[in-house]
Amino acid sequence: MALRIHRGGRFRRWLGARFGGDEVLGDRLWRRILHLFGAAVLAYYVLPVGFFLVLPKEDVLLLALAAVLVLEGLRHAAGLELPTVRPYEEHRIASFVFYAIALVGTVLLFPVPIAAAVVLGTSLVDPLAGELRGAPRLARLYPVVPLAAYALLAWTGLALIGGWPVLLSAGLAVLSAPIAIAVERPKLPWVDDDLAMMFVPALALYAIGSVALGLPG
Repeated sequence: MALRIHRGGRFRRWLGARFGGDEVLGDRLWRRILHLFGAAVLAYYVLPVGFFLVLPKEDVLLLALAAVLVLEGLRHAAGLELPTVRPYEEHRIASFVFYAIALVGTVLLFPVPIAAAVVLGTSLVDPLAGELRGAPRLARLYPVVPLAAYALLAWTGLALIGGWPVLLSAGLAVLSAPIAIAVERPKLPWVDDDLAMMFVPALALYAIGSVALGLPG
């Protein structure tokens, strides 16, 4: 009997049925929901120093990432079955691993405004873009709606969370949106769009906002 961390798809079948579909729909919806939960990493900024008592906040984040990497290692080495892993990911690094690396790396490596901008943008807009492209009656909304949504979320991260100037943040958000949407679209076997969608706009924002304009982090 294979090792597995799921209940044979019962929850995903239930979720899919609630929306008039089957386990395939439920699996897709559950992946979208988990993707949205990625924005919770921004709680790192509001937790007080010493919140975890025995470990710094940075170490807790790194331990969480290590746990993800261990699960992925067990999936390949011992055949551990994980939910929402798609067939094309069976013999490559799964998307959730790239996503975890991107979330932790972005928060620890980039200034708060930039990290907040790209985490919010990726967490919410990547699922949105996927749903719009996958539904024929909604495909006409792509890429206009994802671009607008990303720009708004990036501005929220830069200005409201990060405290950068409002108008300058608006310009940087509009600049970062097409970069993020452009790198989200290609599906490459050796890197996942979750990683590219966070790191590429973050590097662009850092080069312009932090280096060229000298905005505080």
